[in-house]
Amino acid sequence: MTRRSLRGIGTSLLLLALLIGSGRVQAQQDKMFSQYMFNLMALNPAYAGSRDVLSMTGLYRNQWGGIEGAPQTATFTIDMPINRERVGVGLQLYNDRIGEWNETGAFASYAFRIKVGERSTLALGLQGGAVSLRWNLAEVATGNPNDPSFAQNIAKVLPNFGTGIYLSNDRSYIGVSVPQLIKNKISDYDSGPNRAVQRRHAYAMAGFVIGLGPSLKLKPSILAKYAESSPLGFDGNLNLWIADRVGLGVSYRRNQFNTFGGSTNDAIVGIVEIQLSDQLRLGYAYDRMLNNLRTVGGQNSHEFMLRYEFGYGKNKILTPRYF
Repeated sequence: MTRRSLRGIGTSLLLLALLIGSGRVQAQQDKMFSQYMFNLMALNPAYAGSRDVLSMTGLYRNQWGGIEGAPQTATFTIDMPINRERVGVGLQLYNDRIGEWNETGAFASYAFRIKVGERSTLALGLQGGAVSLRWNLAEVATGNPNDPSFAQNIAKVLPNFGTGIYLSNDRSYIGVSVPQLIKNKISDYDSGPNRAVQRRHAYAMAGFVIGLGPSLKLKPSILAKYAESSPLGFDGNLNLWIADRVGLGVSYRRNQFNTFGGSTNDAIVGIVEIQLSDQLRLGYAYDRMLNNLRTVGGQNSHEFMLRYEFGYGKNKILTPRYF
């Protein structure tokens, strides 16, 4: 995308980056995952330690394959319980790229866990860290050399913190979170109501397990997403687990904004999860786009997940962990 005019899909991608940076109405800044139900540490700091073992998860997402400059996201999380499982700690690292936009973040999480029943735990979480932003605006040829919003590149390190609540047991969970509370100013160019700031995003999540037989379990889950000045978006998912080893799922995602042809229908998603051993899980998600990006080649998105867990003892690993 370096030194080329804003035409065709190049225009769409750059405008998308502009929307992400400027926080306009009907814009979303935060990274997106199809396998959110297996990557809740990236959304809610109160999730830290909830799996009762040292857990590491890596995820890579290639969105809108076939379009140059399309979003690519990589994230790594690690968390564990300490202090007799009364506290959870975790670390999240990620990189999110869209065209000329590059965002890298690191956040540490702390969750205070309170037993509220024989099997249920209420966790109150905090996270703190920083985001490194780089936006190569000056390298983009807009056709207007006097456009002040493209006068210089943006390179900033912005601190932030967030919070969340997570109530869970071995069969269900519910939680709410605001991962980044500070509305940092991204650009020094002030364009009035559309000035570039980090917008707050809020998430509400829930899921549970239904036993269908000795070796079949159905796991519905939902994620609701809210960005300031935008309507609600949501992901609904159904996963069928076979013998606690193979999961087959389908999701429907409705967007928070209608950037592409006025449609808020975003994607239908197919998910496959394989528990290779008590400690190692692989996951893959395939998104079939429902918005107008289909007409310009951005029909598909691919997402890969790898999770590895270290048990403190064999008894910790034998109990299936669905969330």
